[in-house]
Amino acid sequence: MSGFFDLLFGWMGSVDPRALVLAFSAIGAGLAMIAGIGPGIGQGYAAGKAAEAMGKNPEEGGRPATIVMLLGAAVAETSGIFSLVIAIILLFANPLITKEGVGLVLACSAIGAGLAMIAGIGPGIGQGYAAGKAAEAVGKRPKLQNMVVRTMLLGQAVAQTTGIYALIIALLLLFVNIFK
Repeated sequence: MSGFFDLLFGWMGSVDPRALVLAFSAIGAGLAMIAGIGPGIGQGYAAGKAAEAMGKNPEEGGRPATIVMLLGAAVAETSGIFSLVIAIILLFANPLITKEGVGLVLACSAIGAGLAMIAGIGPGIGQGYAAGKAAEAVGKRPKLQNMVVRTMLLGQAVAQTTGIYALIIALLLLFVNIFK
């Protein structure tokens, strides 16, 4: 079994550890941005529901539904922003470069940080779904806008927890010295 791992990872022993960490950081940054799929889907859904509400109730429900959609879409973007922050840290302020230790472990920490941020897909879709349903509800009953927005924001806050967990794990992988 050891021969397999030597074949697969043996070349890494001859690579400068700093270069290895930088290379894996680039991969991790790209992986982190996959989380942008969630906010894109969620925001698209919210916008579609707001447009639908505008079409069904243009006199009363259009403007309130648009406001609710914009507010909800902004919250749905947070998981994408978290991922962007991790990608920027990996590319421009990577603390792993200056750490002493096994290059492969540090490099894998960089990829792990990027992979962790993929969890942001869920909150982005869930929050966008909540925003879309809220825009739809406000389009039908504009007088309930305040109550609907409060409920939407509460639901979105709960949905964001997975994105926050991913951010915490990514930051731990980048900043905690596992060699102490």
